[in-house]
This record gives sequence, C-alpha cells and structure tokens, in this order.
Amino acid sequence: MTVEGNTAWLLTSAALVLLMTPGLAFFYGGMVRAKSVLNMLMMCFGAMGLVGVLWMVYGYSTAYGTDIAGLVGNPLDHLGLSGLMTSEGDPTAGTVDVAFQAMFAIITTALIAGAVADRMRFGSWLLFAGLWATLGYFPVAHWVWGDGGWIGELGALDFAGGTAVHINAGAAAFGLVLVLGKRVGWPSEPMKPHNLPFVMLGAGLLWFGWFGFNAGSAYAADGVAGVAFVNTVTATCAAMLAWLLAERLRDGKATSLGAASGVVAGLVAITPACAYVDTWGALVIGAVAGALCALAVGLKYRFGFDDSLDVVGVHLVGGLAGTVLLGFMATTSVTAGDGRDGLFYGGGAGLLGAQVVSAVAVMAYSAVVAMVLGLAVRAITGGRVGTDAEISGIDEAEHAEAAYDFTGARGDRTAPAATAVPAPSGTDAVRVRTFEESAS
Repeated sequence: MTVEGNTAWLLTSAALVLLMTPGLAFFYGGMVRAKSVLNMLMMCFGAMGLVGVLWMVYGYSTAYGTDIAGLVGNPLDHLGLSGLMTSEGDPTAGTVDVAFQAMFAIITTALIAGAVADRMRFGSWLLFAGLWATLGYFPVAHWVWGDGGWIGELGALDFAGGTAVHINAGAAAFGLVLVLGKRVGWPSEPMKPHNLPFVMLGAGLLWFGWFGFNAGSAYAADGVAGVAFVNTVTATCAAMLAWLLAERLRDGKATSLGAASGVVAGLVAITPACAYVDTWGALVIGAVAGALCALAVGLKYRFGFDDSLDVVGVHLVGGLAGTVLLGFMATTSVTAGDGRDGLFYGGGAGLLGAQVVSAVAVMAYSAVVAMVLGLAVRAITGGRVGTDAEISGIDEAEHAEAAYDFTGARGDRTAPAATAVPAPSGTDAVRVRTFEESAS
C-alpha cells in the first residue's frame, strides 16, 4: 500500500475512534437515571475538549517525545506540536499520528467518568480529567508505545491499548470511586438504566468505531489491519454470547443491557491481542472475557465500592483478561515475524511473565495516581455535589438543564384554569407515572 493509502486509512481510523467517545456518552447516558443523563453526556464531551487541547500542547510530546529513563517522553520536544505541523515526509509518523493518538487519549480519560456518575461536580471532573491525563495516561502511553518506554522494552505486547487504555482507565476509576464515596441510597435503592435503547445505540457506535481503534493501530491498510479487524469481530461476538449465557444461567433471563455490556467486554479484551492471535485465540479471549466480566460486575456489591456503570468490572477486568490471555494465546503465525509466541504455542513463559508484570504495574500506578489526584480535587473543589442536588438531579444542579421535558405530559400547572391541560387518565396516566418514576 502507498503512503497515501495508509494515510487515508489512518485518518479514517482516527475519525472512527473519535466517534467512540460520543458512542460512550450514549452507552453511559442510557445507564444512568433520567435526572443524570445530561451530566453523563457532558462528562464525556468535556473530556473531548479538554484532553484534545492538552494533547496538542504537550500530551503528544509527553507520550512520544525523547525518552527520559523509560518513564516519560520529553514534553518540550514537540511543545505545541513544534516540528510536526508540516506536510513534508510521511504523515503517518507526524501529523496523522498526532491526530490518531489524540483520540486514544480522549476516550481513555472519558472511560473513567462512568464510575462516578450521578455525584461528581462537572468542574471537579474536568480538573481531575486534565490532571489524570497528564500524570496517568500520557506517561503510561509512553511506557507501552513510546520509543524507550519500559513496558515496550520489557517485551510485553499491547497492540491497541489493553494496558495503556483499559487497565489504565479501569484502575483509575477504582481509585477515584474510593475517594468520592457512594451515591446517596446505594446500594439499597434501585438505580436502573433509564433508556436501554440509548445503551444499545452506544454499544453499536462503540463497536463500529472500535474497528478504527484496533485495525487502525496497524498504521497501514495491510494484512495486519485485516487480522485485527477479523479478530475484533470474532472476540466481540463470542463475548456477547458468553455474557448472555452467564446471565441466563445466573438470573434466568438474557437482557439487552447484558448484550451491550458483553459487546464492550469483548472489545476491551481483544484490544491488546487483536493482531497477535488466531481465530481460536480470539474466540477464547472473547468467551472468557464475556463470562468473567458478567460475574465481575457484581463484585462492587460484595466489596462495597460504588462503581456506578461498571467501569472496573468491564474495563479493568476485561483489560486484565485480554492482556494476560495474550501471554498464552499469542502466535507468530498471524503476524508475519512481528510479535511473540505465547505459552500455548511453544513460546514458553517469557511473554506471559511480561504481560503480567505490565498489567500489574499499570494497574497499581493508575489507581494510586487517581486516588492522590481525587483527594487533591476534593480538597480544592469539594469533589461531589451536595446531597440535595444529588437527590433532585445533577443535571439541574450542574447544568441548569433537563434531558426530558415532562410538563406537556403533566399539564402546565401555572396556566389559568380555562387553558389548563386536562389531567391524564387511563393509558396516558400510566405513561406519566412511568416518566415521573424514571425522573426520580
């Protein structure tokens, strides 16, 4: 493939990855209560704006600048993208690379928002997001993908972000949840998703955009991209079925929320492995991740941490599953000389050891950084909204808006009697009660 063709594919992939963040916003937004949906959408969109700016100013250089002790890139190398904003040379190693990797930084940060839904101030979230991107994502991206980064030098494999994205974000979500505390009424009060079609739509957009995430990480429109694409389909399908089976055996029903969550679990788990495993490896990784994550989302009730939308159960556990299983399932038969053989393909325990070390290191680092930053943000801004605002609705408290206008259904109670809307009855009354219950 020509440089022009590769450039076109990477630009397309960057756009697909950007779409994942609005997809994530709908996925998360459907899972919260009606009084919190706008805040959830805003947390994801806020991450897009803030992290996008930070990436262009110093983030790219921190991740991909000249190596400093294997821990971080030099942020001054390309400050403000100096030396990169040119049409000369191979754009996939310059401006296009900046654009593609910016989308990874954005969605990694946005993933954390689901864990603190319903209770974190919007300003506090933006402060945390900017600090965590700077101290959490940018350095870890260098560890994994930057020239001289210690995880890359260790020999661990992470094709598209099992450690740098999902373990990183999942562990940060856990650390931040411990600092912020539980939602008012959790876990005694039911906090059901208010809009499951939103959840399904979000999962579909995530799956669509994930092809850019995984296949785009080949940096070329070639056979490696094709392997990553096919494995992304294979593992995701297997994970969705495994999650539904686990639900059916445990609860007696297979749910739409389970299907959407299984899709995301499979996408998460195959991300580090998508270009390094064959079909059997993809099926195993997907099936294990789907079943494991379906079980893991219940751990928050057992251990008492309020991970609102199961970021820990899906992204941390799914990322760990894919990263570690790669140590067993990797095969050079699909990578044309790149990669390493895993334990099941005659490669010994070397790769498995590197995968475990990298996963544990990123998990511990990110959780600690998130806790420290969460404590700092709480001290500066208070961290979470007041109890009254949380009960009445964070959308109104933080944004002076509501996602849904129920006045038409309830009637305008301030209007003169002659023009008042008649009180609903029959089926309409049932609908109004349903809306009111959802809003509360």
